Amino acid sequence: MAGTEKQETLDLGVSSQRATAAGLSRPEKLAVALSAVWMVGVAAIVLMSQGDTAAAQLESLRFIMTLVAVFLPVAVVWVGVLSARSARTIRDEGARLQASIDAMRLSYVAQQQSVTLANIPSVVEKLDQIVSAQRQTESTIATFATSRPASAPAPMLIKSAALTTARQSYDAQPTLALGTSSEDIAPPLSKADFIRAVNFPENAEDKEGFAALRRALKDREASRLIQSAQDVLTLLSQDGIYMDDLRPDRARPDIWRQFANGERGRTVAVIGGIRDRSCLALTAGRMRQDPIFRDTSHHFLRQFDKTFSVFEADATDMEIAEITDTRTARAFMLLGRVSGTFD
Repeated sequence: MAGTEKQETLDLGVSSQRATAAGLSRPEKLAVALSAVWMVGVAAIVLMSQGDTAAAQLESLRFIMTLVAVFLPVAVVWVGVLSARSARTIRDEGARLQASIDAMRLSYVAQQQSVTLANIPSVVEKLDQIVSAQRQTESTIATFATSRPASAPAPMLIKSAALTTARQSYDAQPTLALGTSSEDIAPPLSKADFIRAVNFPENAEDKEGFAALRRALKDREASRLIQSAQDVLTLLSQDGIYMDDLRPDRARPDIWRQFANGERGRTVAVIGGIRDRSCLALTAGRMRQDPIFRDTSHHFLRQFDKTFSVFEADATDMEIAEITDTRTARAFMLLGRVSGTFD
């Protein structure tokens, strides 16, 4: 609507400019012609009366004044009438134009309101989608993710709430008399439960995995490793790095034993068997730029090194092979290669 009005205004301006450029209009030409006729007639009467007597000249002047007295008031009256008529016409045209503009404005406003009312359900739907996406993002941040989500049915993500509940249940254990805690009298954590716990439950229906995780969280050293692994894997998942996507080169158990006994360098470099360049590049970039990620990663590396050294002392080669295939061990391989732990 606004564009149409602006276009009409431009057209009027262009028309007036064209009329000015073209010269005088028809009424102006008629006025010029009548003025010329009047001047020529007066001049002819004056010239014709120059050779006459004074009485004849006076009569001629009287005739001219009579013409002026007769026609001038009539001309002035008609000029006023025509001016009033033109003014009334212009006023009527202006009123009609204003009414048309008001009608177009009301129509535009009504149309906009109808469009807005029609879009209210879609706006509400969009807002609901935004809220849902925000909640999903918050849930993802609070979720311990080890496998990449897919459109097909895949293992569900492990929420940190389950780990938090297990930790709280551990912290809520009463302290026995004489300073003896429930941890001191609890049975030692089995190798199978420890391996199952550091691999974390596969999905929400993995009852055995959650049971092993709860038992591991009651062990002080195992709970420290699990908590540090959870923090690291959650930070890695923010960059789209999931342990289930990694397929590292497997090192022999004897190489892992050498690493646990303090061996470093080329001999144990095969432990960092992660070959995924994109994951290595993303992890290295974040290690340089994010101090929180860097501190969390170094804490996890130290905790894994310490815990694995204790685990290796009385573990079989089969148990070492199993633990090095867990998600926690894959995170250790990735971060250890990026930070130069195996150099």
